[in-house]
Amino acid sequence: MKLSSLTNNALSVVAISTIAAFGICSQAKAIVFSGNSSGLWGKPDPGINYDARYEGVGTSSFTWGLALPDDSNFGTEANSLTFQGTKFNSNLNSLFKIGDLTYFNGTVPLYTSVEKVPLKLQVAFESPTIIKESFNFDFNLINVLNDPNKPIDSIDNADYVYIRPSTASRSFKYNGASYTLDLTGFSQNGGLTSVPEFRVVEGATTTAEIYGRITYVPPAEKVPEPGIVIGLSSLGVYMLARKNRN
Repeated sequence: MKLSSLTNNALSVVAISTIAAFGICSQAKAIVFSGNSSGLWGKPDPGINYDARYEGVGTSSFTWGLALPDDSNFGTEANSLTFQGTKFNSNLNSLFKIGDLTYFNGTVPLYTSVEKVPLKLQVAFESPTIIKESFNFDFNLINVLNDPNKPIDSIDNADYVYIRPSTASRSFKYNGASYTLDLTGFSQNGGLTSVPEFRVVEGATTTAEIYGRITYVPPAEKVPEPGIVIGLSSLGVYMLARKNRN
């Protein structure tokens, strides 16, 4: 094959690949995702809690701990988390509300707790196409030992929940391209600010919004074919030799 032909073919392949990648990226930025969400709690991980008590696996409301409503020292029901789905409409890379999480901080006697519980987040997309996706996110549950030297409703005695970092991002495909759904945190002011942890004081019931973001994942760069590499290398040698002659 002539050097000029090989070079032209190599440069053509590189140019076509670049144009195709740019076209896919531009189309992705213009996509608006809309639909609705729902969620079901899975089987928890008790961790070190050898007497773990829990209910609600396979439902939208999960409880853990041992309720002692007649005990004068506790007198509440067990802790609970309830997920409520919602409708959403969001541009790519924009924050949007994916659901509400209601947390009741009740009774969790020692070793009756659990350390984490998975949420199966079900998303029914209505636009840009009708597809259903399921994402599993782990929520870590931190039950704080109350400090008797502080008021029972002190924020220092509050229990809290946070999304496990290693599961905060999940991927899906649409129209041949890859995207991720990230859960970014909790908000109680319509998304103006968000925090990584959702804290609730003793005996209180509080609701926070869970926010997420959908992000486009660029395809991995393809390694050029051996012939293209040889062609480009030959072009470099040829240009260097020509320069030396001149």
